Amino acid sequence: MPDTRHHISSAIVMTRPEMVEMVCNRLSGIGGVEVHGSGAGKIVVVIEGPTAGYLGETLLAISAMDEVLGAHMVFEQAISDEEVSDDGRTHAA
Repeated sequence: MPDTRHHISSAIVMTRPEMVEMVCNRLSGIGGVEVHGSGAGKIVVVIEGPTAGYLGETLLAISAMDEVLGAHMVFEQAISDEEVSDDGRTHAA
């Protein structure tokens, strides 16, 4: 049986302080992206998906948003399906 992996990363998205709320709302509308915190022009997100390439493509799309000054991956992990809980959330820290 092939090893099925689930990929997860965290990233920091930077914008102008007055644009944080709008960018958070836009990020929340992207599949596989969760906003976990924000302040002073910085937004912490988690991106989840089926491949590392999916994470990279999502981060690239976020970087291309007009209001985004930069988006940088901080952490990436690939976990097996056995490490994903019944509600679909990962056990990753």
